[in-house]
Amino acid sequence: MKVEETKLKGCFIIEPTVFKDSRGYFFESFNQPKFEELTGQSGNFVQDNQSASTYGVVRGLHYQAGKYAQAKLVRVLEGSVLDIAVDLRYGSETYGQWISVELTAENNLQLYIPRGMAHGFSVLSETAVFAYKCDNVYNKQSEAGIRYNDPDLGIDWGIPAEKMSLSEKDLELDFFNLKRTSL
Repeated sequence: MKVEETKLKGCFIIEPTVFKDSRGYFFESFNQPKFEELTGQSGNFVQDNQSASTYGVVRGLHYQAGKYAQAKLVRVLEGSVLDIAVDLRYGSETYGQWISVELTAENNLQLYIPRGMAHGFSVLSETAVFAYKCDNVYNKQSEAGIRYNDPDLGIDWGIPAEKMSLSEKDLELDFFNLKRTSL
């Protein structure tokens, strides 16, 4: 397994070691001791989530605040997505900055997003199945988000605006300039 820290401190791209032969392939998608050793982060995940989406769907930017904040380990089981993490940790050197990583069923890359960051993704393929682990349970009262097209962030979602499909909830999220406080 290879681990590379992104420009956002504590946010890692993880590439598993894939064993291929004429029958197909095998890889460990998660190994807690190895994960903790290579990232220095806790691997105590308590909830797994999965979604299926079609081309142009944008989900996010979401996070949970307070005692229900979540770190996530995300990956794609089918298709391709452009995964986005935004640093909301007030006082961080990279506060307000974002990264994008293309996660596909073929490259098997994973992205670890620590607590204090917003997360979202756009679907680049005809369909995509997205899976992620969370280190804290979902709590509706703690959920929050930032508008996908916030001008302060200027995120390139890799999809033409006219092809994007968003939920009503995501279209009503606040802009980042209203979120100048720590999570």
